[in-house]
Amino acid sequence: MLRIASRHRAAHEVMPGTVTTARNDVRQYDELDDEWWAPRGAFAMLHWIAAARAALIPPAPRPDAVLVDVACGGGVMAPHARARGYRHVGLDLSPTAVRVAAGQGVRSVRADVRSLPLADACADVVVAGEVLEHVADLAGVVSEACRVLRPGGLLVIDTIASTPWGRFSSITVAEHLPAGPPKNLHDGSLFVDRDALRRLCAEHGVELELRGLRPSALDYAAWLARRRDDVRMLPTRSTAGLFQARGVKAGPPPTRAGSP
Repeated sequence: MLRIASRHRAAHEVMPGTVTTARNDVRQYDELDDEWWAPRGAFAMLHWIAAARAALIPPAPRPDAVLVDVACGGGVMAPHARARGYRHVGLDLSPTAVRVAAGQGVRSVRADVRSLPLADACADVVVAGEVLEHVADLAGVVSEACRVLRPGGLLVIDTIASTPWGRFSSITVAEHLPAGPPKNLHDGSLFVDRDALRRLCAEHGVELELRGLRPSALDYAAWLARRRDDVRMLPTRSTAGLFQARGVKAGPPPTRAGSP
Protein backbone atom coordinates (compact mmCIF):
# COMPACT_ATOMS: atom_id res chain seq x y z
CA MET A 1 0.00 0.00 0.00
CA LEU A 2 1.11 3.55 -0.61
CA ARG A 3 1.68 5.63 2.49
CA ILE A 4 2.10 9.37 2.55
CA ALA A 5 5.62 10.53 3.33
CA SER A 6 5.91 12.35 6.62
CA ARG A 7 9.14 14.13 5.65
CA HIS A 8 8.28 16.69 3.00
CA ARG A 9 8.36 20.44 2.91
CA ALA A 10 5.20 22.30 3.71
CA ALA A 11 3.26 23.68 0.77
CA HIS A 12 3.71 27.37 0.00
CA GLU A 13 0.69 29.55 -0.65
CA VAL A 14 1.18 31.60 -3.81
CA MET A 15 -1.10 34.51 -4.64
CA PRO A 16 -2.64 34.44 -8.13
CA GLY A 17 -0.42 36.22 -10.61
CA THR A 18 2.68 36.00 -8.41
CA VAL A 19 5.90 35.26 -10.29
CA THR A 20 8.67 33.50 -8.39
CA THR A 21 12.14 34.85 -9.20
CA ALA A 22 14.40 32.66 -7.05
CA ARG A 23 16.18 29.99 -9.05
CA ASN A 24 15.01 26.41 -8.52
CA ASP A 25 12.07 27.46 -6.34
CA VAL A 26 9.53 24.61 -6.25
CA ARG A 27 6.67 27.13 -6.20
CA GLN A 28 7.25 27.80 -9.89
CA TYR A 29 5.57 24.50 -10.70
CA ASP A 30 2.46 25.54 -8.82
CA GLU A 31 2.39 28.86 -10.67
CA LEU A 32 2.68 27.04 -14.02
CA ASP A 33 0.21 24.23 -13.35
CA ASP A 34 -1.88 25.05 -16.44
CA GLU A 35 1.20 24.67 -18.67
CA TRP A 36 1.79 20.94 -18.14
CA TRP A 37 -0.43 19.80 -21.00
CA ALA A 38 -0.63 22.99 -23.07
CA PRO A 39 0.34 21.86 -26.62
CA ARG A 40 2.93 24.65 -26.95
CA GLY A 41 3.28 25.57 -23.31
CA ALA A 42 6.23 26.13 -21.02
CA PHE A 43 6.75 22.40 -20.52
CA ALA A 44 6.62 21.32 -24.16
CA MET A 45 10.22 20.11 -24.11
CA LEU A 46 9.52 17.92 -21.08
CA HIS A 47 7.10 15.96 -23.27
CA TRP A 48 9.79 15.53 -25.92
CA ILE A 49 12.27 14.32 -23.31
CA ALA A 50 9.65 11.97 -21.82
CA ALA A 51 9.26 10.31 -25.22
CA ALA A 52 13.03 9.76 -25.39
CA ARG A 53 12.99 8.39 -21.84
CA ALA A 54 10.18 6.02 -22.69
CA ALA A 55 12.13 4.70 -25.68
CA LEU A 56 14.57 3.14 -23.17
CA ILE A 57 11.82 1.24 -21.34
CA PRO A 58 10.70 -2.22 -22.50
CA PRO A 59 7.07 -3.39 -22.44
CA ALA A 60 5.79 -4.49 -19.03
CA PRO A 61 6.83 -8.09 -18.31
CA ARG A 62 3.49 -8.90 -16.63
CA PRO A 63 0.10 -7.23 -16.06
CA ASP A 64 0.91 -5.93 -12.55
CA ALA A 65 4.35 -4.48 -13.38
CA VAL A 66 5.00 -1.13 -11.69
CA LEU A 67 6.74 1.96 -13.03
CA VAL A 68 7.68 4.44 -10.31
CA ASP A 69 8.02 8.00 -11.60
CA VAL A 70 10.23 10.05 -9.26
CA ALA A 71 9.23 13.73 -9.50
CA CYS A 72 6.43 12.93 -11.94
CA GLY A 73 5.41 16.56 -12.47
CA GLY A 74 2.12 16.80 -14.32
CA GLY A 75 2.34 13.20 -15.47
CA VAL A 76 4.10 13.63 -18.81
CA MET A 77 5.13 9.95 -18.70
CA ALA A 78 1.50 8.82 -18.40
CA PRO A 79 0.78 7.96 -22.06
CA HIS A 80 4.10 6.12 -22.37
CA ALA A 81 3.68 4.08 -19.18
CA ARG A 82 0.14 3.20 -20.22
CA ALA A 83 1.20 2.20 -23.73
CA ARG A 84 3.87 -0.11 -22.28
CA GLY A 85 1.44 -1.74 -19.85
CA TYR A 86 2.74 -0.49 -16.50
CA ARG A 87 0.92 0.57 -13.37
CA HIS A 88 2.15 4.15 -13.14
CA VAL A 89 2.95 5.45 -9.65
CA GLY A 90 4.07 9.08 -9.54
CA LEU A 91 5.54 11.11 -6.69
CA ASP A 92 6.14 14.84 -6.61
CA LEU A 93 6.60 17.64 -4.09
CA SER A 94 4.29 20.06 -5.93
CA PRO A 95 0.63 19.64 -4.87
CA THR A 96 -0.65 21.07 -8.14
CA ALA A 97 1.57 18.76 -10.20
CA VAL A 98 0.25 15.77 -8.24
CA ARG A 99 -3.31 16.87 -8.99
CA VAL A 100 -2.59 17.34 -12.70
CA ALA A 101 -0.85 13.95 -12.87
CA ALA A 102 -3.83 12.26 -11.23
CA GLY A 103 -5.99 13.72 -13.98
CA GLN A 104 -3.82 11.84 -16.47
CA GLY A 105 -4.45 8.52 -14.74
CA VAL A 106 -1.27 8.46 -12.64
CA ARG A 107 -1.51 7.01 -9.14
CA SER A 108 0.11 10.13 -7.75
CA VAL A 109 1.20 11.05 -4.23
CA ARG A 110 2.76 14.19 -2.83
CA ALA A 111 6.12 13.22 -1.35
CA ASP A 112 9.71 14.29 -0.95
CA VAL A 113 11.98 12.42 -3.38
CA ARG A 114 14.50 11.96 -0.56
CA SER A 115 11.98 9.79 1.33
CA LEU A 116 9.72 7.86 -1.05
CA PRO A 117 6.62 6.40 0.66
CA LEU A 118 7.07 3.05 -1.08
CA ALA A 119 8.19 -0.42 -0.06
CA ASP A 120 11.65 -1.73 -0.84
CA ALA A 121 12.00 -3.46 -4.22
CA CYS A 122 8.46 -2.66 -5.33
CA ALA A 123 9.18 -1.28 -8.81
CA ASP A 124 10.04 -3.00 -12.08
CA VAL A 125 11.12 0.36 -13.52
CA VAL A 126 12.11 3.58 -11.80
CA VAL A 127 12.36 6.75 -13.86
CA ALA A 128 13.92 9.95 -12.53
CA GLY A 129 13.39 12.46 -15.29
CA GLU A 130 14.57 16.05 -15.05
CA VAL A 131 14.83 15.99 -11.27
CA LEU A 132 18.42 15.30 -10.18
CA GLU A 133 19.52 18.75 -11.39
CA HIS A 134 17.06 20.28 -8.91
CA VAL A 135 18.16 18.55 -5.70
CA ALA A 136 20.97 19.31 -3.28
CA ASP A 137 21.03 15.78 -1.86
CA LEU A 138 21.97 13.76 -4.94
CA ALA A 139 23.09 10.77 -2.86
CA GLY A 140 19.82 10.66 -0.94
CA VAL A 141 17.63 10.77 -4.04
CA VAL A 142 19.71 8.13 -5.86
CA SER A 143 19.58 5.90 -2.77
CA GLU A 144 15.79 6.10 -2.64
CA ALA A 145 15.36 5.47 -6.37
CA CYS A 146 17.55 2.36 -6.12
CA ARG A 147 15.92 1.19 -2.88
CA VAL A 148 12.45 0.90 -4.43
CA LEU A 149 13.81 -0.81 -7.56
CA ARG A 150 13.65 -4.60 -7.72
CA PRO A 151 16.75 -6.63 -8.46
CA GLY A 152 16.72 -7.04 -12.23
CA GLY A 153 14.68 -3.83 -12.52
CA LEU A 154 15.53 -0.90 -14.76
CA LEU A 155 16.58 2.61 -13.68
CA VAL A 156 16.22 5.38 -16.28
CA ILE A 157 17.49 8.91 -15.61
CA ASP A 158 17.74 12.09 -17.61
CA THR A 159 19.37 15.19 -16.21
CA ILE A 160 21.92 17.94 -16.94
CA ALA A 161 25.67 17.61 -16.54
CA SER A 162 27.62 19.90 -14.23
CA THR A 163 29.78 21.41 -16.97
CA PRO A 164 30.19 24.85 -18.53
CA TRP A 165 28.30 23.53 -21.58
CA GLY A 166 25.51 22.15 -19.42
CA ARG A 167 25.00 25.52 -17.75
CA PHE A 168 25.36 27.53 -20.97
CA SER A 169 23.02 25.36 -23.04
CA SER A 170 20.35 24.82 -20.38
CA ILE A 171 20.31 28.27 -18.75
CA THR A 172 22.01 30.96 -20.83
CA VAL A 173 20.53 29.76 -24.13
CA ALA A 174 17.54 27.51 -23.42
CA GLU A 175 15.76 29.90 -21.05
CA HIS A 176 15.37 32.32 -23.97
CA LEU A 177 14.08 29.81 -26.52
CA PRO A 178 10.47 28.80 -27.22
CA ALA A 179 9.76 25.49 -25.43
CA GLY A 180 12.90 25.95 -23.34
CA PRO A 181 12.66 25.87 -19.55
CA PRO A 182 10.95 28.84 -17.87
CA LYS A 183 13.37 31.45 -16.61
CA ASN A 184 14.94 30.66 -13.24
CA LEU A 185 13.78 27.05 -13.31
CA HIS A 186 17.34 25.76 -13.00
CA ASP A 187 20.22 26.49 -10.65
CA GLY A 188 23.44 25.52 -12.42
CA SER A 189 25.19 24.85 -9.12
CA LEU A 190 22.95 21.80 -8.68
CA PHE A 191 23.72 20.24 -12.06
CA VAL A 192 24.95 16.66 -11.87
CA ASP A 193 28.51 15.36 -11.71
CA ARG A 194 28.41 12.36 -14.04
CA ASP A 195 31.16 10.43 -12.28
CA ALA A 196 29.45 10.94 -8.94
CA LEU A 197 26.15 9.74 -10.38
CA ARG A 198 27.76 6.58 -11.76
CA ARG A 199 29.52 5.93 -8.46
CA LEU A 200 26.41 6.45 -6.35
CA CYS A 201 24.30 4.14 -8.52
CA ALA A 202 27.04 1.50 -8.54
CA GLU A 203 27.05 1.55 -4.74
CA HIS A 204 23.41 0.42 -4.94
CA GLY A 205 24.01 -2.24 -7.56
CA VAL A 206 23.14 -0.26 -10.69
CA GLU A 207 25.84 0.15 -13.34
CA LEU A 208 24.87 3.07 -15.57
CA GLU A 209 25.38 3.62 -19.28
CA LEU A 210 25.26 7.28 -20.34
CA ARG A 211 24.51 9.01 -23.60
CA GLY A 212 23.84 12.60 -24.54
CA LEU A 213 20.53 13.97 -25.76
CA ARG A 214 19.63 16.95 -27.93
CA PRO A 215 16.60 18.14 -29.89
CA SER A 216 16.55 17.62 -33.64
CA ALA A 217 17.33 21.00 -35.21
CA LEU A 218 15.14 20.22 -38.24
CA ASP A 219 12.22 19.14 -36.05
CA TYR A 220 12.60 22.23 -33.87
CA ALA A 221 12.53 24.51 -36.91
CA ALA A 222 9.40 22.74 -38.11
CA TRP A 223 7.86 23.03 -34.64
CA LEU A 224 8.55 26.77 -34.60
CA ALA A 225 6.88 27.03 -38.02
CA ARG A 226 3.93 25.00 -36.65
CA ARG A 227 4.53 22.20 -39.12
CA ARG A 228 5.19 19.70 -36.31
CA ASP A 229 3.52 19.15 -32.96
CA ASP A 230 6.59 17.68 -31.29
CA VAL A 231 10.36 17.42 -31.60
CA ARG A 232 12.46 14.26 -31.56
CA MET A 233 15.25 14.14 -29.01
CA LEU A 234 18.31 12.54 -30.59
CA PRO A 235 21.12 10.60 -28.87
CA THR A 236 24.61 12.10 -28.96
CA ARG A 237 28.07 10.87 -27.97
CA SER A 238 28.73 13.87 -25.75
CA THR A 239 27.15 13.79 -22.28
CA ALA A 240 28.35 17.29 -21.38
CA GLY A 241 24.86 18.81 -21.52
CA LEU A 242 21.50 17.06 -21.27
CA PHE A 243 22.09 13.33 -20.90
CA GLN A 244 20.34 10.03 -20.27
CA ALA A 245 21.47 7.20 -17.99
CA ARG A 246 20.19 3.64 -17.95
CA GLY A 247 21.08 0.65 -15.78
CA VAL A 248 19.75 -2.63 -14.39
CA LYS A 249 19.89 -3.39 -10.67
CA ALA A 250 22.10 -6.36 -9.89
CA GLY A 251 20.67 -9.58 -8.51
CA PRO A 252 17.90 -11.96 -9.51
CA PRO A 253 14.31 -10.71 -9.42
CA PRO A 254 12.52 -11.61 -6.18
CA THR A 255 10.36 -14.73 -6.35
CA ARG A 256 7.49 -12.86 -4.75
CA ALA A 257 6.87 -9.30 -5.96
CA GLY A 258 6.16 -6.52 -3.52
CA SER A 259 3.42 -3.96 -4.13
CA PRO A 260 3.71 -0.18 -3.81
